[in-house]
Amino acid sequence: MPHTPRIALIHALSHSVEPINAAFARDWPEAQRMNLLDDSLSADLAREGRGLDERMHERFARLAQYAVDTGAQGILFTCSAFGPCIEAVARTHAGIPVLKPNEAMIEDAAAGSGKLGLIATFADTLRSMPAEFPAHVQFEQALAEGALQALNQGDTALHDRLIAEQAQRLAQQGCTRIALAQFSMARARGLCEQVTGLPVLTTVDSAVHKLRARLSH
Repeated sequence: MPHTPRIALIHALSHSVEPINAAFARDWPEAQRMNLLDDSLSADLAREGRGLDERMHERFARLAQYAVDTGAQGILFTCSAFGPCIEAVARTHAGIPVLKPNEAMIEDAAAGSGKLGLIATFADTLRSMPAEFPAHVQFEQALAEGALQALNQGDTALHDRLIAEQAQRLAQQGCTRIALAQFSMARARGLCEQVTGLPVLTTVDSAVHKLRARLSH
């Protein structure tokens, strides 16, 4: 494997682009990144109400094939609402790492001990993500209400503060580590660590570390 593998980052939300690129720049700057953004994926999923149907699977297959055709040696999808589509891509391209956004962080959480505090800014995430954790992981959930709206309006400080407030609350409930469930939340990691004194897992950091481990040997 080349020393500088090409990684395709496939996004369904524009908010995901900056945090994952920042994590790569910090933790694996040698990797060649390509960013594919189709922000109609999430909009169509919400508007059409057909779920992850055959047409949506086909769209993901085309995006992945395009990435592979350009030379991508690993693919990271950054939106957690499309798990079955991503799993199908991973089966098709079994020769390279194809990661769902949450899987590396969930592996890191499962390897640790103590009660996990899971924070999201999007309510649907807290409905779908807990089932992805192994049964032995104990956790409390928290929704940082208003944080996503603040981010959409450009108020990043309020976004981070609302997440950190939930982190504090979870620490007071006996959680010994915190997990930020969405890529867009990674920017609040430092403040959460500061106010709780606890280790904070993010989907972006865990994903970069897993891809680097898979492709650097």
